[in-house]
Order: sequence, then structure tokens, then C-alpha cells
Amino acid sequence: MPEPTTAPVIRPATAADEKELAELDRETWSPVHSVQPRPQPPYGPFFDEAHRPEDILVAELDGAIVGYIRIVPPTPLTSNAHVRQIQGLAVADRARGRGIGRALLRASFDAARGQGAVRMTLRVLGHNVPARALYEAEGFVVEGVLPGEFHLHGTYVDDVFMGRVLRGVRQLPES
Repeated sequence: MPEPTTAPVIRPATAADEKELAELDRETWSPVHSVQPRPQPPYGPFFDEAHRPEDILVAELDGAIVGYIRIVPPTPLTSNAHVRQIQGLAVADRARGRGIGRALLRASFDAARGQGAVRMTLRVLGHNVPARALYEAEGFVVEGVLPGEFHLHGTYVDDVFMGRVLRGVRQLPES
């Protein structure tokens, strides 16, 4: 891919992005961030009932998709409707170090606020140091850890829960 000439464009995904997003998803698979086995042919669809285009923002450089973020309500409960959860963030290797992940995160905050959310959460593997550093730099804090929750490639790995407030309040009210 040639050097980009512009800043990344962040936009909502469309159904027409499916092939490019599926390829990016397979290209960026890694045991550092995935608890699922490496995807194997025949590949399933990228979009399905739980992963709809309207839940995804994509990042483009010079017209090519180089990243995406998926934000969804963590549950279907009305009492949880004020929260959005990041359930996927990927940046192509060729676009790393250009602020794509940070741009996607910041755009997701705006999108979540636009949906009425006041809080954002995510889960990240304990050994994914670069992702954890990015999330912390963008205001996420560790809210819980499930030690050794996953056994990946002969190693027990923690499941780390992180969250942040989206509105102008420093802290949500105590329950």
C-alpha cells in the first residue's frame, strides 16, 4: 500500500464493505487478542445478526479500509441501554503507528454518545500490552480481572474488563 496522503477517514460501515472487512479481520487475527482459533476456509460472513454494518465504524486511508471498531449494547436490557461495549477493534499491519486505532476509539465515543450512551466498556486479554496502553491513554481504567480465564497456546491469560465514562461527569452515581 502506498504512503497515505491524507488523514484517515472514519465512517459508518455499509453492507458493501463486507468483503474488505472480512479480509482485514482474517489478516489481523492474532493470539495476542483473539480467544478464537485462527479462521479457516470456508469463511463465514463478516456481517450477521449480531454483527451488523450499523454497529461498525471503518477507517480508510486513500480509499482502502485499514481498520474497524465494533460498538454494541452489551446486553438487550433496558437497564443497560446507557452502555456501549467495544467488541472488536482491528488495524491493518500496514497502517499501524498512524493513529488509526486512536481515531477509531474517539469516533466510537462520539457515536456512542449520539446513541445516548454515557459509558463505554471493553474486554482485553491481559497480555495485549499495546491495546491496554492505548485504552488507558484514551481514559479507560481497569474495572476487573478474571485471572487465567483463557488457556491460549499453553498459557493461562487474564481477561481484563475496562471502562470509561463518556459524558462530562467524572464518575457515575453510586447505586
